[in-house]
Amino acid sequence: MYGLMRLSGQGYGSIIPDASGAESHSLTKILAERIGIYVDQYIEAMAKESEFWQLYKQDQASCSLVIKTSAGLIYLLACLPEPFMPSFSLKKDEDVEFFRKKFSGSQAERTPQCGTCSPNHTVSVVLDSDSSCLQFRTGPCSTKCGAFKAIDFDGADEAVDEALESVFGGCSGSGSGGEVYSVVVVNREHEVRAVVGKYRHAWIAGRVSEAEAVSRAAEMFVKVFVNGGKEEGLIQGEFMPVGADGMVVLSFNLLNADPRDWVYDWDFQTVDKTLLAPIIEAMKPVANISVESQVLYHTPKSSLSYWDDKWESYIFSTKDLPFFVNSNEWHLDTSIAAGGRYIPSEKECPLLLQLPDGEISKTNSFISPMWGGVIVLNPQSCQKDSESNHPAKHTISHQDLQKVFEVFMGQFRQLFGFKSDDVYIGASGTSSLLASERGFTLWELDVLSRMHTCFNLHSCATTLGSLSRLVQSLPRMIIKDEIGKQVKYSLEAAKLAQTNASRGVYDASAVSSRQARSLAEDAFFHPSIMSVSYYSFEHCFAVYSPFFLPVSIHVLLAALREWRRYKQENKKYLAWKTKVNKAS
Repeated sequence: MYGLMRLSGQGYGSIIPDASGAESHSLTKILAERIGIYVDQYIEAMAKESEFWQLYKQDQASCSLVIKTSAGLIYLLACLPEPFMPSFSLKKDEDVEFFRKKFSGSQAERTPQCGTCSPNHTVSVVLDSDSSCLQFRTGPCSTKCGAFKAIDFDGADEAVDEALESVFGGCSGSGSGGEVYSVVVVNREHEVRAVVGKYRHAWIAGRVSEAEAVSRAAEMFVKVFVNGGKEEGLIQGEFMPVGADGMVVLSFNLLNADPRDWVYDWDFQTVDKTLLAPIIEAMKPVANISVESQVLYHTPKSSLSYWDDKWESYIFSTKDLPFFVNSNEWHLDTSIAAGGRYIPSEKECPLLLQLPDGEISKTNSFISPMWGGVIVLNPQSCQKDSESNHPAKHTISHQDLQKVFEVFMGQFRQLFGFKSDDVYIGASGTSSLLASERGFTLWELDVLSRMHTCFNLHSCATTLGSLSRLVQSLPRMIIKDEIGKQVKYSLEAAKLAQTNASRGVYDASAVSSRQARSLAEDAFFHPSIMSVSYYSFEHCFAVYSPFFLPVSIHVLLAALREWRRYKQENKKYLAWKTKVNKAS
């Protein structure tokens, strides 16, 4: 209807036409009667004293906070469906224009990005004070009055996060099966402090005004919980080398540059069981991660460093980092997420990485996008063990391995598109981000699942579209039933992923999208399709011409000889017939 009224020349050109006989139209009369009943009910309800008027009479300050917060939330609800209903949140008056400027940079001002939340959501607001408690909810789950009074928001952040999880944890998965994200605003006399927990909760404590509370809560919902703390909220291609089957191989390599100086080893099994196992378990919806490790010897880097008297160390600048990894000597599988722990030789010990600003890297490591990271581990003593060709073997201590693992975890998060620090700096202020022992918080895993679902569905649609164009371009191609089933199951898995994502079941949507992408890839790269797609006419000519060309030449020569003999015999016959006719 929107396009019919707006199109000029094809529709009504934004002018509603006159409709004669509308008063006697039966369906119109029935609709008018129903709307009249609803209008009467609305007028009757407005005549009664609502909870807002009761609160206004009892506590005007609290009522102002409720009205301000409700207006901001209503605006957010109007902004989120805007990409799907273009005329839903148009600027009707100056008030809407004011709120649009106030929330600039939110979902209302940006085109919807793949991997963000769907408009299928509900909002609940609870105003809990010493004198009264009001609840405004549109969803099946809401907190009870007085639930926050037992929480000490001035205590440790981990304790506050656990307390909020005990309050809101039962709401996740209830009703429609979606997750519940909460932001709690607490008035205190100290400076404003915002914290985002490791579950799906955040809190703002301090001297905060109504407008600031609405602004910071909206920023936490949109910028942090939805976009994962990233400014762009986009997926610039795949964010991790995850194959179509969802497999990721983490390869940990301990590189001894020169084993004639010293040899280092590690107890990687302990690291795998105690530190990596929780991460692998948490990442199962996104990828099936397997771990491997190896110790390599004689692995020098490609570029040389230089001695710096100021730092009393060998310095390797960031401009030479592309030449650090020695592809000829480092036997690493580049098709997986590799990671190197580099032990320099005595000639370059200690080795430090220098940043562009001249400072030394605190982690002494760097990351290569879509490949992995490298950490330089300097021995405690840079003196050679002995003059023997077989120096003693050293084992890296568990404490040192934990420090290395912390650096690896930061690199691993960067490979997935997250920041390695624990601070988010937004337009409304700075927020502290609590870390999880599993490497990723619950809300970060939700973001990863949505991003992974988006990428897999996009890849699935592209692959199936390419398959369709390929089949249409080769009419002689015979499609097997197996390929048709793979395409059917791929579409069913993609539809299931979209349904789960709209309901907020992000883990299941990521798994279904991975299945859809895998089935689409299997259908496109089926052996029968590959053989036909590369079996062109030129290929047929090149293959069969050596066999048929010699035979064809002999056949043509024989046909030419027969044609000449036929012409000669025909000439003789015509001459004989002419002679016979003259004789008679």
